[in-house]
Amino acid sequence: MSKAQSPDSFGLSASTHLDAYRTLRADPSRWLPIAIDIARSHGVDGRAHVFATGTNLVAGFGEKLILKIFPPLLRAQFVSERGSLTQLAGRLHLPIPEIVAEGERDGWPYLIITRLAGTLGSEVWPQLPEAQKERVLRQIGETIAAVQRAPLGPLAQIEPRWDAFMRAQMQGCRARHERLGLAPKFLAGLDDLLRDAAELIPMDAPPVILIGEYIPENFLLACHGGDWSLAGLFDFGDVRTGWRDYDLLGPSAFMAAGSSGRVRSLLGGFGYARPDYALKRRLMALMLLHHASDLNSHICIEGWQERVDDLVELQDLIWAE
Repeated sequence: MSKAQSPDSFGLSASTHLDAYRTLRADPSRWLPIAIDIARSHGVDGRAHVFATGTNLVAGFGEKLILKIFPPLLRAQFVSERGSLTQLAGRLHLPIPEIVAEGERDGWPYLIITRLAGTLGSEVWPQLPEAQKERVLRQIGETIAAVQRAPLGPLAQIEPRWDAFMRAQMQGCRARHERLGLAPKFLAGLDDLLRDAAELIPMDAPPVILIGEYIPENFLLACHGGDWSLAGLFDFGDVRTGWRDYDLLGPSAFMAAGSSGRVRSLLGGFGYARPDYALKRRLMALMLLHHASDLNSHICIEGWQERVDDLVELQDLIWAE
């Protein structure tokens, strides 16, 4: 790993405090000159373009390269991103970024990666015809399965391990969803679901690579002959390892929208024949235990809070047969 040298600094406060970092990130004039200097230290020129979304400091250079800078307090995301891109390189049918250079500036690790071709999924997904949505969801299911066939390599060392992560999520689950305003009729069934979860969610099964967020903001689509297809996958900062079903949650919540055709396509691509009660129950539990779980914000089914009376009815609505 090279060590880029410069008198410029991101600032000590932004290195150690999340609020200060967010303030820095919201003001590109404070960090973009450093990003440009880092890029130039690796022979990368071209007009810099700031990406406003995401967690880290991200700038594009021309049409081919992207620089991602990770604050020290989110170093775990750098470890996940770097490890994932290295481990998955050449193992997928789908393009993912390639690492061109890496380094560190003032304790802030960074990656220079290739920029993928295609249209951001979130820009296209809402307008796709239903048949095209089913097509893409089947491809997402196939991609999840392909990622999970890859060996873990150094990603096996990511902490916390699956069993510790799940147990911590279970312990904090009720408090989290009370704080987020989940309706009492759903909170009422939470203890029963968590008891089921302890039996339904394997804690010591062989782990697989979990991307954590197969959502439209993290993939690219391309259109050929009128058919839209998955064209690229990026953003591996939340990767962990664990039970395979965990990665079905993002596309289930954000994309399937309770459509039986979409659900069948997603699960079929992944390798599941149909969503039986045990699978629905396990997925419902995992959805409440996901590291970013917030049902009120994340379930993209119109009026779902009024359409069901408890968590059992909700799992039947989300994973419609």
